[in-house]
Amino acid sequence: DRERSTEESIEQIIEGMKWVGFDWDEGPFRQTERQQIYLEHVERLLKKGTAYRCYCTSEELEERRKAALSKGEKPKYDGRCRELKNPPPDKPHTVRFKTPHEGKTIFNDILRGEVVFDNSELDDLIILRSDKTPTYNFCVVIDDATMNITHVIRGDDHLANTPRQIQLYKGLGYPIPQFAHLSMILGSDKARLSKRHGATSILAYRDMGYLPEAMVNYLVRLGWSHGDQEIFNIAELIKYFSFENINKSAAVFNPEKLLWVNSHYIKTENPLRLAKELKPHLVAEKLIPPHPPLEKGGRGDLIIDEEIAKVIPLLQERSKTLVEMAKGMEFYFINDIKYDEKAKEKLFTPSIKPVLEKLIEMIEKTEDFSHTSIEGIFNKLVEESKIKLGNIAQPVRLALTGKTVSPGIFEVILVLGKKSVIERLKLALNSFQ
Repeated sequence: DRERSTEESIEQIIEGMKWVGFDWDEGPFRQTERQQIYLEHVERLLKKGTAYRCYCTSEELEERRKAALSKGEKPKYDGRCRELKNPPPDKPHTVRFKTPHEGKTIFNDILRGEVVFDNSELDDLIILRSDKTPTYNFCVVIDDATMNITHVIRGDDHLANTPRQIQLYKGLGYPIPQFAHLSMILGSDKARLSKRHGATSILAYRDMGYLPEAMVNYLVRLGWSHGDQEIFNIAELIKYFSFENINKSAAVFNPEKLLWVNSHYIKTENPLRLAKELKPHLVAEKLIPPHPPLEKGGRGDLIIDEEIAKVIPLLQERSKTLVEMAKGMEFYFINDIKYDEKAKEKLFTPSIKPVLEKLIEMIEKTEDFSHTSIEGIFNKLVEESKIKLGNIAQPVRLALTGKTVSPGIFEVILVLGKKSVIERLKLALNSFQ
């Protein structure tokens, strides 16, 4: 497809394959670099007499198509150049394959069993356009034959192409591969999956915060099963996959199920590995710079994977996507905290101010900055102030994160570190009326 095959679209395909971890042993091959191979095969068919030059113009073909439709007939090429004795010299032409018009083309589809096409329904396929470019159905046969492809696995929207391709294999004397035609993926409305159902590019899901292994797991499981098992790593998918367990009926794409699979992988993944996947999303949220400086300094300088990884456990249980996780990390990376105004009015009260002052004093004095010591400090504050823990924790949460919702307050304090917690609490005190 010359119009759609831009460098950008090719790069997207390759990048998408790399992202999901699909590596290759050779290539990639570009059909534009194989034109001579296709032309040689066209010449082979012409010499054999199983292809011919067609001099019908597009206008003539369109007129005949309309005439056939007006008579209620199926429009197809009438073969008038098929046995042309005196072809006009130097006139623009296409090259057509001499399709057998009698008998049937039969093949055994791995998933569908015996499939039969009546040859009388097929016309003579154009294999070379008038501008000397080969057509899709011809190119794929030459590519698969010369690359020794044994199995062609594709969507059932290509089923109608199969008899034409089988005839080309036979005409060229190549062995015919095995075909398996998979049912198409449907949207929730049972219509074929398209852009109106949401993202359809694999990289769009990367940008939406999905992990590559979750994507592979979900897509393979979408049209195939192995008992009741839902979660598979790549090794298990390779071990258990078989054609026998592929569903013959069309599968419905379920975004909620994909989200569930993704959240499972986020919960169980190593934080250090998640940190690498999370970086682009933190950049997108403007929480870290795209290219951090090389020297390690304060929080705004070099953001290393280890630093991101220490915050991740606080958010793993509640994050369904990496985008959600990145947004949840805002409290850690922001330098200029903006408090929720309604929460500030409700929580930053005169009665809580001395409690925060006491909290700063106790944190400054503690040498053991651990979960146990922080919990002990809060218990002592509750005892001394006679204020419930929740009524202390919420103003502290607002002071440290700018929000009233965050991971557990003790965990937030630990991950921010002693210096940052003291700075943020003092900043909050300065904002009291």
